[in-house]
Amino acid sequence: MTTQAAQIVLFDGFDPLDAIAPFEVLAAGSDEAGRALHVEFVSAEGARRVVSGTRGMALEATGALAPDRPGYLVVPGASGPVDGDPDEEETIPVLLGRFAESAARPLLERALANPDVTVATVCGGSLALAMAGLIEGRHAVTHPLGMEVLEAIGVRAVHARVVDDGDLVSAGGVTSGLDLGLYLLEREYGSHVAHAVEQLFVHERRGTPWRSPSAARTR
Repeated sequence: MTTQAAQIVLFDGFDPLDAIAPFEVLAAGSDEAGRALHVEFVSAEGARRVVSGTRGMALEATGALAPDRPGYLVVPGASGPVDGDPDEEETIPVLLGRFAESAARPLLERALANPDVTVATVCGGSLALAMAGLIEGRHAVTHPLGMEVLEAIGVRAVHARVVDDGDLVSAGGVTSGLDLGLYLLEREYGSHVAHAVEQLFVHERRGTPWRSPSAARTR
């Protein structure tokens, strides 16, 4: 079996659980599927220490975001206050907007155009892609507090825990990163792999994933 990449994209102010949950699920699934995935934290700037938006917690990006590598690219949301004066504190909208305008944008655009890559998001990650103008007209979900904003930016917001729009798969609130990872494992490697990881993590997925008719026809 050919090893695919599972790149979890870190950026300044990211939400730790948004990144760590899919990382752990996909890493465990890779072990179950015969090391079928190479899972790593990456950033647009390359290997570096990336500080999250939660009390200075940091993770190490071990490589550069590579949009040409077949597999998965997971974009987390941001952590911080939802409201506030953007001139005085870094709110979640400010952090997401900054990421949307960063060096990551052209790389994410290339990934979305690559038929060998599935871009996935957790929580506010879909808002970041929407702010960058990359998913207009696509189906996606975000945190419940951001659904109206997602719709206003031009995305077809779907109220589901996981939304599958083919090469774009999104998940809702913070803990849905677990369900996103399990859904990707089931979609790629089968329910036996996803079930084994569910048992390992003592976690049962919630809700029914929403799949667009076009996505269902292409797989």
